[in-house]
Amino acid sequence: MKSRVVLAEDHRAFREALRNLLDRDPGIEVIGEAGDGTEALELVRSVHPDVVVMDLRMPGINGVAALKQLIAAQPSLKVIVLSVTSEPMFASEMLDAGARGYVTKSDTSELPRAIHAVESGVRYLSTEVAAPAAEEAREAEPVVSKGAQRATH
Repeated sequence: MKSRVVLAEDHRAFREALRNLLDRDPGIEVIGEAGDGTEALELVRSVHPDVVVMDLRMPGINGVAALKQLIAAQPSLKVIVLSVTSEPMFASEMLDAGARGYVTKSDTSELPRAIHAVESGVRYLSTEVAAPAAEEAREAEPVVSKGAQRATH
């Protein structure tokens, strides 16, 4: 069964490029496109997609507000945020707000993989975000000094 996807991106040429990318994947069907947040909300309500790929910076209702409204109305809806920002903290905020995936615009070739991942119940971070996030997590782990001994039982 194909993943039914709505694309919400205000730049028409970029949206068309995304659609061309997704149309090459036999497991994905783009069922609608929106050029602003208000249009995206209306479209999602009418076509009931499985996944919404949404730019954060759009005219009308911005992507963050639209994300929150979509998740409030349809908690099972899978939203993948598209953004130019690759800051792990920002991506984390979007996941906390209800997004299931976060893909940077420079990593859009990962979008089909992200759609399949969120459809299977896995959260997805694009490589550009995941690598620095993993590094931050490693740095945050407690370090045992050389003089400390491990207790054994």
